[in-house]
Amino acid sequence: MGTTDDLTLAIDAAHAAGALLQAHWNDRDLLTIDAKRQGDFVSQADHQSEALLRDRLLGANPDDGWLGEETDARPGRRRWIVDPLDGTTNFLRGIAHWAVSIALEQDGQLVLGVVHDPLKAETFSAMTGSGLQLNGRRLDPAAPPGFDAALFGTGLPFGNMPYIDDHAADLARVLPGTAGVRRMGAAALDLAYVAAGRLDGFWERRLRPWDISAGLVLVREAGMRVEGWTPDERPEETGTVITAPVPIFDRLAAALRADR
Repeated sequence: MGTTDDLTLAIDAAHAAGALLQAHWNDRDLLTIDAKRQGDFVSQADHQSEALLRDRLLGANPDDGWLGEETDARPGRRRWIVDPLDGTTNFLRGIAHWAVSIALEQDGQLVLGVVHDPLKAETFSAMTGSGLQLNGRRLDPAAPPGFDAALFGTGLPFGNMPYIDDHAADLARVLPGTAGVRRMGAAALDLAYVAAGRLDGFWERRLRPWDISAGLVLVREAGMRVEGWTPDERPEETGTVITAPVPIFDRLAAALRADR
């Protein structure tokens, strides 16, 4: 499993990448932007952040594996899973909701997660069995409200992605019985906010490992229930996640799974 040295390394690397991204944020109009597909963008800020993270993390652990959004993967018994800029579209549009996300996987199990929000100076971190921390201090989220007062997060497809009808149906089933749903455009931060009790749950289909790996560690260490679209699915394998505090999880999951 991860060690305190691994956690310190990940936090320090996330802060360094965050500082680099903040410099680009202040001059983002100068960035060269490419479209990977409709609605999915990348800039040199993403590439430079990932290069920095790779140098820091693999420089300290040369035998580790790697999975990043923008660079070639490398297998390993221990593997770093990194999103160098979660919320790229927000970043490029000047919307102040984006983060650096770092997870460590060992023998196929996620053991460490860090989600760093440079603009708000907030670093959410956790190791398996050690609980959730915000800026180095233990964070114990308050008990959730009743389902009718709960506020959830989700993600929505964009461009020509083929799952728009599925997500519209999700919203139609969940919205009427809740206080609302937010789509904020950065899955890692959404999961961190669930862990911290700012959101009362989150769901999304077909995400990539770098989108959710760190956040999955955070919500599990905060005591949230985490499943895929069926109870036996592992979100880290399918990319589909449903998470919420135990007292309201079943109602959220039942609403989302009603079409199955």
